Amino acid sequence: MTPNGVEDEDKFLASGVAGIQQNAFHMHRALDSNNLKDALKYSAQMLSELRTSRLSPHKYYELYMRAFDELRKLEMFFKEETKRGCSIVELYELVQHAGNILPRLYLLCTVGSVYIKSKEAPAKDILKDLVEMCRGIQHPLRGLFLRSYLSQVSKDKLPDIGSEYEGDADTVVDAVEFVLQNFTEMNKLWVRMQHQGPALEKMKREKERSELRDLVGKNLHVLSQIEGIDLEMYKETVLPRILEQVVNCKDEIAQGYLMDCIIQVFPDEYHLQTLETLLGACPQLQPSVDIKMVLARLMERLSNYAALSTDVLPEFFQVEAFAKLNSAIGKVIEAQENMPIAGVVTLYSSLLTFTLHVHPDRLDYVDQILGACVKKLSGKGKLKDSIATKQIVALLSAPLEKYKDIDTALKLSNYPHVMEHLDDATSKVMANVLVQTILKNKTCISTDEKVEALFELMKGLIRDLDENLHDETKFLCPPFKFDEEDFKEEQNSVSRLIQMLHNDDPEEMLKIICTVKKHIVTGGPKRLPFTVPPLIFNSLKLVRRLQNQDENAPEEETSAIPKKIFQILNQIIEALSSVPVPELALRLYLECAEAANDSDLEPVAYEFFTQAYILYEEEISDSKAQVTAIQLIIGTLQRMHIFGVENRDTLTHKATGYSAKLLKKPDQCKAVYSCAHLFWVDDQDSIKDGERVLLCLKRALRIANAAQQMSNATRGSSGSVLLFIEILNKYLYFYEKGVTQITVASIQSLLELITTEMQSENKTADPAADALLASTLRYIQFQKDKGGAVGEKYDSIKS
Repeated sequence: MTPNGVEDEDKFLASGVAGIQQNAFHMHRALDSNNLKDALKYSAQMLSELRTSRLSPHKYYELYMRAFDELRKLEMFFKEETKRGCSIVELYELVQHAGNILPRLYLLCTVGSVYIKSKEAPAKDILKDLVEMCRGIQHPLRGLFLRSYLSQVSKDKLPDIGSEYEGDADTVVDAVEFVLQNFTEMNKLWVRMQHQGPALEKMKREKERSELRDLVGKNLHVLSQIEGIDLEMYKETVLPRILEQVVNCKDEIAQGYLMDCIIQVFPDEYHLQTLETLLGACPQLQPSVDIKMVLARLMERLSNYAALSTDVLPEFFQVEAFAKLNSAIGKVIEAQENMPIAGVVTLYSSLLTFTLHVHPDRLDYVDQILGACVKKLSGKGKLKDSIATKQIVALLSAPLEKYKDIDTALKLSNYPHVMEHLDDATSKVMANVLVQTILKNKTCISTDEKVEALFELMKGLIRDLDENLHDETKFLCPPFKFDEEDFKEEQNSVSRLIQMLHNDDPEEMLKIICTVKKHIVTGGPKRLPFTVPPLIFNSLKLVRRLQNQDENAPEEETSAIPKKIFQILNQIIEALSSVPVPELALRLYLECAEAANDSDLEPVAYEFFTQAYILYEEEISDSKAQVTAIQLIIGTLQRMHIFGVENRDTLTHKATGYSAKLLKKPDQCKAVYSCAHLFWVDDQDSIKDGERVLLCLKRALRIANAAQQMSNATRGSSGSVLLFIEILNKYLYFYEKGVTQITVASIQSLLELITTEMQSENKTADPAADALLASTLRYIQFQKDKGGAVGEKYDSIKS
């Protein structure tokens, strides 16, 4: 509507409101003076304002509500008049003398309401008279509001069972007939609006009709409130009459809205018992009606009804609800060849939700629905429609939410086929839903076949489907920073899932490990650092479990599986070379070496150490990373008991060599004195070489002295004596362990050196060194105070 048209309409509305107010004023004065004749005269003039054709439905409604408020006051006056002795029958006749038909019928409905309340005539006769006389208004807008007024004033006066207006045995039939007749006439008027006016204003008329739809729908609500309508009457009379009107009106807007009204206002059990009738009307609707939404809402209501109590489920089985709904959906999809794929998936998603509520034990039904969806999606490739993909995610998520068990989803043969139609991003989202379901419910996936099926469904998370992920520079650019956080969270979830895989049978667990390995090695450089470690540690759990098994089992049987596992682990860690993450790979090699040591597999353990050393020499160049790696190598090597003399000497020699070649002198010193532990292990008599222990400690002292001299040359101060104090602690440790080469004299000499350095003028203040020295001296005194053999040992040390 043009701006001028809006202004004109506002003027017409203002004029109509003014007319109503003016005549209402005179009507009130007449009412106050009990002047019935003038009251009817001014009320008729007031209602004449509703005869206008110049207002849109929205504006007409404003005008109608003004008149409605005044009519309520007039109705109260009529009630008072009847109490004062005025004949309601005469009043009913009197208002019919109004000059214009529209005011006459409004007044007639108002008096008719009072007439019914007086009970001087059967309610059914008065209602029948009113609904018939309202046929006199055939203008769509005016007729709709008139009949809406009739429905409003009569809804609490219907001759229903238990009502004060109840009549003879067929009284409910009369009430139903009145409402149905009023509904039918209102719907005809509503539909007629669409065909009045120029074709160019079609969109405007559709909008106006949508604003008026509740006037028509209220009749169905009134009908649903009639207590006397039982299932039999609803099935035989009410529903067929309503559907007849819906189908015959052949109007898209009316059919879609009224079908929705039927579903919303009538009881669930009635829908269930009349399912065939209701579904039978769907193919008869206009092709442009959104039938999928009608069916979706129907299935939603029935699903909620089934979810209320298991007691109602036999009713669903009795009427074969699933078969009827499935058949109806198939017919609708077949009839509407151009239905968008999103609509198809919406229908199947609603049917699946219904099935999960009504037939939770029938996995064949669930798989049948997924299969029908796959059939419709075939040839479509990966969907680009966001609405369709969202519906597919809802479809695939429904079984997970219902069963809370991924095992059930893995039994559905069509489940992965539906997922194939998701784009990469949505496939990743769905895979994440699967993983989170497993983690939340702590589901244990225990067979090779299930793991294979699961990882196929999860391929969006365990493979680099997006080419951008292969370009590390792109991935680390600022726009992708948030995505990287999401990526890490997703991969951590996958890692937790891998840790949860378990089977008590070693052979079956080995198959699971091989299956997981097959999938994760193709994961790309960004994923491998997340997925390889959990698989390594889960495999090592199996190795340690085998160690604890019956020692009486044949040696070949007990050692065959660990050897296979270690071969697989070596291949998995080698896959990390493409990343590269040498520090992580080195840690994993050392973990595997220690596990091989516990399994008494010396060649395997030696090979893992060799690979760790190669990584250290060729890949780890950062000085801090080298320090960490050396400490790990020394710590792991110290715990190894499987090596023979030759292999251990080779590995130990390499470790001490690496220690002496570290960049920073303090790091060299710490690594070298740590190497002393490689030559003296308490629980291994074969590894107790005091000479080499002393050699390491003396070498550490020389390096510490060199570090102090360098500090003095560059900074003009002697630097910290912390290294000397740390070496002193090593001397005390090995002295206490019984290394004869560590003498009291050497300890005393080192103590004096530290004391001298602490008192030096060039000494740099170091609270950490002061605290460590004080703690060391307290320890010496504590050991002296113990007495006995230990006390005697420490008595000769003068602190």
